[in-house]
Amino acid sequence: MTFLRPTLLTLACLLASPGFADDLPSLGDASSAIVSPQQEHQLGRAWLALLRSQVSQLNDPQLKDYVESSVYRLVETSQVNDRRLEFILINSPQLNAFAAPGGIVGVNGGLFLNAQTEGEYASVLAHELAHLSQRHFARGVEASQRMQVPMMAALLAGIVIAAAGAGDAGIAAIAGTQAAAIQEQRRFSRQNEQEADRIGIMNLEKAGYDPRSMPTMFERLMRQYRFDAKPPEFLLTHPVTESRIADTRNRAEQAKPGGIEDSMRYQLIRARVQLIYEETPGLGAKRFRAQLDENPKNEVARYGLAIAQIKGGQLNEARENLKLLLATSPNEIIYNLAQVDLDITNNRLPDAQSRVDRMLTQYPGNYPLNQVRVDLLLKQNRAGDAEKALENLLKTRPDDPDVWYMVAETRGLSGNIIGLHQARAEYFALVGDYRQAIQQLDFAKRKAGSNFPLSSRIDARQRELMEQERMIKDMMG
Repeated sequence: MTFLRPTLLTLACLLASPGFADDLPSLGDASSAIVSPQQEHQLGRAWLALLRSQVSQLNDPQLKDYVESSVYRLVETSQVNDRRLEFILINSPQLNAFAAPGGIVGVNGGLFLNAQTEGEYASVLAHELAHLSQRHFARGVEASQRMQVPMMAALLAGIVIAAAGAGDAGIAAIAGTQAAAIQEQRRFSRQNEQEADRIGIMNLEKAGYDPRSMPTMFERLMRQYRFDAKPPEFLLTHPVTESRIADTRNRAEQAKPGGIEDSMRYQLIRARVQLIYEETPGLGAKRFRAQLDENPKNEVARYGLAIAQIKGGQLNEARENLKLLLATSPNEIIYNLAQVDLDITNNRLPDAQSRVDRMLTQYPGNYPLNQVRVDLLLKQNRAGDAEKALENLLKTRPDDPDVWYMVAETRGLSGNIIGLHQARAEYFALVGDYRQAIQQLDFAKRKAGSNFPLSSRIDARQRELMEQERMIKDMMG
């Protein structure tokens, strides 16, 4: 972590320069004069790249797809104007979620462990999106005697690192005499919290959820962590008090009765996350089997049991459970993906291919389906077809480092060595490692040789990255 602070601060100075900050007009409010929306966007992308290099992430396409689609559903009825969002799913069982400046939305695996319904999950994210839409970060900067952008960088570093569950490391990264002030700045003011609650409740209702889920979530968290010496980061930065619960309850009760409280899809995704944090597949299977014994019609428990059985090598038992689920819901993507996973594990590749092809006719743009199609093509040694499939996937996910990593691997297998190095460069750029990115483009240029148009394109991309690295080095002295 020792390199993080100077890099963040110098990136902030870099992004504060006119070439980076003046692309878009400011919103015209006082906070925009200090930190423009475009500065927030540029800083957010820089921090996201560095954060990706610092924390373990959850790379499950089904989980990523759920988080992205659920957040965009909330955003559609929110006051978030800049909807260029980027997501990071952090592999931590600790409760946390954040919406950082620049449209960076982070979710810990622990949110699914703590939010027992989709409404509770959505209430946390609606609250975070309200902080984003009201630009509480920029307004906090304005209130702190008009901080300069480097100070803003240090503050954002603390928010993002702490959001990753690093806690003390996030504060330690912000050295010097300003540390205590910055630590306090991380905590949104009571006024901002109230505003985020109020707007979050309103947007929950507009998105079709029951806004009563927010006070219900707060009440349970307060009971659960009341006596913990070290509560989760989310409760440190968003303290839950009796008065806050009462206020959100009063506001929520003014809404019309009804709205979504939960969904089968959320519970199925939650079961997947629960299995990630089980010590062994066997323990997960035991827990889901007990739930199924209580209620044989519990589809979520049967699905969780089937996934645990696949992970534990009990393939025949998993097949029987999935057979029952698919008989009830033959077109449910999650059940079909589980069957594909089972068939691949059991080396029944033609069966898996047939199912994926059929499902893609119904859901051609589904990210997890398209990802498993690539996996299946690679299993069948069809690297060329997998490369083409990934090119299509990149059209919808151009900033996803997981996709670029897979592109690099696939191009290597298909013999596209220049493309391999280009893909690796994009991957390293997205995770904040400019040096590796530039080196990969060097390798690509050498391979391109006398192919002048290709060599020129590679050279242009390399110059962009080299310029960014040069400025950072200059700033660091």
